[in-house]
Amino acid sequence: MNTILDPTDERVPVRRALAARGRELKGVVALLDISKPRGNVLLDRLAVRLGERAPGIDVRRYAKPTFTKPAPESLRLTIRSEADAVIEALAD
Repeated sequence: MNTILDPTDERVPVRRALAARGRELKGVVALLDISKPRGNVLLDRLAVRLGERAPGIDVRRYAKPTFTKPAPESLRLTIRSEADAVIEALAD
């Protein structure tokens, strides 16, 4: 039997406010693949579903060079200048 240890202090829960959300998804949606295995499979399916449910959305694909590091500044700036919303794929 394996034991999973969580290093966070559960006695003091972290409280964070949720970011404001729009009522509808519109404009350019960036699908960001963080380069983990099968993340592209998730994003492929999501792109199809977005096309079915919101035909006016322009879906653009982006990928990090590696999942082990944050996205390069240039990639973050590109996404920020080209997209209205970002969906990031986390998969294995």
